[in-house]
Amino acid sequence: MPDTMTDRTAPAARHRASVFLAALVAAPLAMPAAASAACYEDLGSTGCPDREVFAYSDLRKLSCQNLWYVRNNIYNEAGLCFRSAAAQQMFDNSDCTTYDAATLPLNGNEQNNIARIRKVEKEKGCTK
Repeated sequence: MPDTMTDRTAPAARHRASVFLAALVAAPLAMPAAASAACYEDLGSTGCPDREVFAYSDLRKLSCQNLWYVRNNIYNEAGLCFRSAAAQQMFDNSDCTTYDAATLPLNGNEQNNIARIRKVEKEKGCTK
């Protein structure tokens, strides 16, 4: 004899399972996209070079290597194609769009941060 309780609840259970599965698949699509720019600890209030201009005092605490990395990562995320072996080793040129840094779509904060980093690199005697 068939169990009428199971037979009646099976469609409802299948429906709940399909709704759950649909929600599970759709959830990642509803999540906000991650910020595209890299952010760094101990730089400014956000650490994000596209959101704020970093204080000289924060930049002066960085090593020459870290200044180089932050500056070039701003360029990398904007699409610069690197020519130097060191930069090509650190950054992936597969998604680059230009070799001309002057044509990159940098916002004002990024432009100011690059200028400030270059100034601090010069003060510290960092090599290019």
